[in-house]
Amino acid sequence: MEMASFHHRPNKILYLFVGVLFAQLSISLSAKVYVVYMGSRTSDDPDEVLTQNHQMLTAVHKGSIEQAQASHVYSYRHGFKGFAAKLTEQQASEMANMPGVVSVFPNSKKKLHTTHSWDFMGLVGEETMEIPGYSTKNQENIIIGFIDTGIWPESPSFSDDNMPSVPAGWNGQCQSGEAFNASSCNRKVIGARYYLSGYEAEGDLMSSVSFKSPRDSSGHGSHTASTAAGRYVANMNYKGLAAGGARGGAPMARIAVYKTCWDSGCYDADLLAAFDDAIRDGVHILSVSLGPEAPQGDYFNDAISLGSFHAASHGVVVVASVGNEGNQGSATNLAPWMITVAASSTDRDFTSDIMLGDGANLTGESLSLFETNASTSIISAAEAYAGYFTPYQSSYCLESSLNDTVARGKILVCQHAESSTDSKLAKSAVVREAGGVGMILIDDTDKDVAIPFVIPAAIVGRGTGDRILSYTNHTRKPVSRIFPARTVLGSHPAPRVAAFSSKGPNSLTPEILKPDVTAPGLNILAAWSPAIEKMQFNILSGTSMACPHVTGIVALVKAVHPSWSPSAIKSAIMTTATTLDKNHRTITADPEGRKGNAFDYGSGFVNPKRVLDPGLIYDAEPVDYKAFLCSIGYSEKLLRLITRDNSSTCDQTFATVTALNYPSITVPNLKDDNYTSVVTRTLTNVGKPRSIYKAIVSSPTGINLTVVPYRLVFSHYGQKLNFSVHLKVAAAPQSHSGYVFGSLSWRNRYARVTSPLVVRVAQPTSFGLMR
Repeated sequence: MEMASFHHRPNKILYLFVGVLFAQLSISLSAKVYVVYMGSRTSDDPDEVLTQNHQMLTAVHKGSIEQAQASHVYSYRHGFKGFAAKLTEQQASEMANMPGVVSVFPNSKKKLHTTHSWDFMGLVGEETMEIPGYSTKNQENIIIGFIDTGIWPESPSFSDDNMPSVPAGWNGQCQSGEAFNASSCNRKVIGARYYLSGYEAEGDLMSSVSFKSPRDSSGHGSHTASTAAGRYVANMNYKGLAAGGARGGAPMARIAVYKTCWDSGCYDADLLAAFDDAIRDGVHILSVSLGPEAPQGDYFNDAISLGSFHAASHGVVVVASVGNEGNQGSATNLAPWMITVAASSTDRDFTSDIMLGDGANLTGESLSLFETNASTSIISAAEAYAGYFTPYQSSYCLESSLNDTVARGKILVCQHAESSTDSKLAKSAVVREAGGVGMILIDDTDKDVAIPFVIPAAIVGRGTGDRILSYTNHTRKPVSRIFPARTVLGSHPAPRVAAFSSKGPNSLTPEILKPDVTAPGLNILAAWSPAIEKMQFNILSGTSMACPHVTGIVALVKAVHPSWSPSAIKSAIMTTATTLDKNHRTITADPEGRKGNAFDYGSGFVNPKRVLDPGLIYDAEPVDYKAFLCSIGYSEKLLRLITRDNSSTCDQTFATVTALNYPSITVPNLKDDNYTSVVTRTLTNVGKPRSIYKAIVSSPTGINLTVVPYRLVFSHYGQKLNFSVHLKVAAAPQSHSGYVFGSLSWRNRYARVTSPLVVRVAQPTSFGLMR
């Protein structure tokens, strides 16, 4: 019998293989990947979840087990419940109507939101990053997960010299793959995984994808990880620029890597698999420097919002970038259970001097170390138009738009109207290919973002650009010289909000202010992947760079206050932030240098020196987020599916969304009919046991605002006291957007607990975000 069975097995395997192959082919012709989300996990047996997933897939495939298996991409069975699969639109619709399903959404693609910064924020020191008065030694037991492009573990930023053994309770793994094995991890990088199935299922796997493993081929993941938690490196620099010692915010914290992002982006199916594993692995913090395009979709049709909800429910702090679209209302990563970070400058610039033939000395932003010879001819790129291109089109130095004969040997003045860093770099290559020897790029929007141009080049704003064009247009033989980039410290004003940083209001839930805070994200030096130009370090700009600065601060808070909830840590960071620059003036916002507001920087620029002793905190628990979901229209049925808790009801829902105990207060629809709106908050004492705080209010223009009571008397640590903010329209708002801004600060001799106030008066005819 055994011999007979053995002889027949190859045929059975062949038939099964052909069947599965046929199933895969038939599925791939008309299907695409969907995520099927089923809320919190109820069973302790992950295999039961897998079995249920296959049963559901078999049902929509009319009983075909082969097609069900072929369509399956991932099962989520640790932090929450669900799966990803290739489905037709009809099958996805059927799946959405099955019992237990919360949402079904396409496997959409997210974008990456792409040293001295810690000194600028006041944390000085080589290795420990101690804050005076506190010991942050416990950071060696804090594990930070990075959902990103992977890591280059051999970088000196990830050395494990003198680090103790891996913390007890770590359940992660070091996944082997291309150019990466178990020995690639160490006591610093304690875990590494990679996720490719969602990416491959979309047919998006290009030949340029390298390292099918946790190894970083792009540099982005290594940069963010070292910014938050990199070890001290004695001489970190970018081609000699910004030279000096550098380290992350929590240099002794542990790093766990979840590589979900590939050459063309990061897919929802892979992102959810990373969240699912990270929750089980035992990370304390997740850093997510990526996000959807604006406007963002519903919270439970978005992988980052969904994954972070379950992470926060398990006590994991999630920090995310707000986005790089720069416009009002373009903020993403909008959920109240995550910390959302905007980008701002430090006081360090990288500038190239530009000398004109008339003796004028100007400066522009650059990372180019090349220089032109003295007395090089300079012209507007519009004069070098070629072929079918108009002078106007050629002024933007588009590919093939320049006449080689006219451009050869000259410096070209080009225009720029986009926000893509790559396209600026590409323009310098276009000028070089046309025979140009230098470039001055006029970009009024992102003039402070330094670019590693391939020829002598610099970025200038509109004013400087017009000065240069005036010289070229009114001089018979205009000449110029561009000098190599150099590092300049002490630039003012600083910090200022970067032009590219996405702004509020929150397009999904206007009552929740986003971003929450701002942190350094302009021209940040950190570790890199030598797979790119064999460089160990690089300078990048983006809210991607701001996010890990806050991640590092979270690690320090977690080290000193390990029992604090994610919302308590967020509150400490928000209420201790500052809205003033280093000259004690209100933080400005680029490109126009206008006075900034809460839509630019949230609660303000983070202050790690104050964050460990906030005095009071605005705390929130998972039950509060359930009430929040009810208040924005989620039914009890959906709530029970999300939480997998049949006792979940909307009985305790908030009267309005503003009732969530958030560290900022936003009233987007204040009625102008002698009506008083009341917003209630609860403060928890985490400072001196016996303490008295007094309310100091800066009322938004045209709003009468009172705080009841205006004095809070605490008698013991952990005590909670309520207060109410009463708002009433006093005068018609003058703001173009209708929004006006103020602040509420609870103060005593030792602490200052500040919240932004954001108010918009309802108009008789409401548009946009009015509800």
